[in-house]
Amino acid sequence: MEHFVLNNGVVMPKIGLGVYNIKDNNEDAILWALNNGYRHLDTAAAYRNEELIARAIRKSGVKRSDIFITTKVWSTDLGRKTRQAFETSLQKLQTDYIDLYLIHWPAKNYLESWHLMESLYKEGKIRAIGVSNFEQEHLDKVMKQGTIIPAVNQIQTNPLLQQGALHEYMGKHGIQHVAWSPFGHGNKEILAHPVLAEIAAKYNKTAAQVILRWNLQRDIAVIPKSVTPARLQQNLEVFDFALSDDEMGQIVALDQNKRGFVDPQNKFYLWTTRFIPLS
Repeated sequence: MEHFVLNNGVVMPKIGLGVYNIKDNNEDAILWALNNGYRHLDTAAAYRNEELIARAIRKSGVKRSDIFITTKVWSTDLGRKTRQAFETSLQKLQTDYIDLYLIHWPAKNYLESWHLMESLYKEGKIRAIGVSNFEQEHLDKVMKQGTIIPAVNQIQTNPLLQQGALHEYMGKHGIQHVAWSPFGHGNKEILAHPVLAEIAAKYNKTAAQVILRWNLQRDIAVIPKSVTPARLQQNLEVFDFALSDDEMGQIVALDQNKRGFVDPQNKFYLWTTRFIPLS
């Protein structure tokens, strides 16, 4: 496994396992991942599977110190509820620290939550703090009113939504770009695209592996989800080839700025508590 170094010196694996919508009947998939090289597990309070993650880690026998755990505070717990939400996640994950703690969406009171997260970070309970689904305007406010620059912004990124301007902005400020749903939530239009298929055939890889490699060469970490051992293995086998500048350019040309999920500007989604997360 290769790693990125975050802006506070913390080391994070370049590839993690996204566990959105993974339930108890998929515990074997998480165990397989841990036993075959995965060291970054990306969960969230709203996924309702933090206890499953803890159980899988315990059964795997992999030391807690060797695993990078990301979890997130959900929109209904922003503001003064954030500290309690964090403590609940600690309890469910059966750990005394979190490697990376994120604000899941830029919903109401996210700035108050950021200040509380800064305190938790300074207390040593979190190794790095960051955000998810934040646009430039949200990041600007966090950096202007906070004292710590986010270590990570986890955003929807795939060949049809490349986030070029935001990626450049984050790079200038030392904020690590992490791509969620890098395959467009299994979007067949992406995985069957002839450009990706042609590049994949050249390297005897899959279109999914080409997409992951394209992200890594843009200095973007990835957290693809799968519960199938063969695909979990394929998602790790992307360090033995490199795309040429021309191939990178061919993929860049696929960008449609096409968002497959909720827009971070959609206040109805952000502030309506009955909705569950899409990332």
